[in-house]
Amino acid sequence: MKKILIASDHAGYKLKEFIKKYLIKKNKLIEDLGPFKKTKVDYPDYAHKLSKKLIKHNNFAAGILVCGSGTGMSITANKHRKIRAALCYDLKSAKLSRLHNNANVITLGSRLINRNTAIKCVNIFLTTKFEGGRHRKRIKKI
Repeated sequence: MKKILIASDHAGYKLKEFIKKYLIKKNKLIEDLGPFKKTKVDYPDYAHKLSKKLIKHNNFAAGILVCGSGTGMSITANKHRKIRAALCYDLKSAKLSRLHNNANVITLGSRLINRNTAIKCVNIFLTTKFEGGRHRKRIKKI
């Protein structure tokens, strides 16, 4: 089983911890890249850290990034070649991000999504397989 990377900024800290505890209960292997307490930090530092690790090592299944809106994490992560970070806010966006876009990082906005929806989005993201086909040529154009 491959590990799932997770990180946040201070605004996403509580939701990150909630998601992490949930996934650990589901026997998922998690590597938390921080922060490890709720202190003010800059989201780009954690998005870069997770993205670099996900690209460098083949033993990770996916990444989860959480900030206040999810947008900053998504923008930053997508600066990295081979990262396809998707800001997800409902079940359909999470499913399509994997099915059509082969996203390897999900970003969530802790100020915009409730915990139950966030967990459902993460579950769908982690279990949906890339459809391939006509979508593969589009991914190559990215």
